[in-house]
Amino acid sequence: MNKFFLALLFLCLAASLFALGAKEKDSGKTAPVVVQVSGTVRHVGTGPSGEIVITGSENEWYIDKEEMSKLKNLQYRKVTVEGEEIVYELQFASGLSAGVRRTLRNIKVISIE
Repeated sequence: MNKFFLALLFLCLAASLFALGAKEKDSGKTAPVVVQVSGTVRHVGTGPSGEIVITGSENEWYIDKEEMSKLKNLQYRKVTVEGEEIVYELQFASGLSAGVRRTLRNIKVISIE
């Protein structure tokens, strides 16, 4: 009986180790930096779940959900905006890099062409 109890205790402890989880890695998020970007305003996605993107010559910047109303009526126009850029390092589930996502928040529209 004593060996049975010890084996059962060992199995329960071994199974619960996975529930503790590993230490979470850094989310890949960098500190915000104020940048000035120029590009064409586009709406990507469908319906209310879509996002506003500024497509520049080298990068794409996704606009924060709270700031989308500032650029909603400027689709397909070239704009220059200033805002805080946050860069996220995206990863696949396997750990391989999936690129970066640049997000702008607290934006100010500087010019519209």
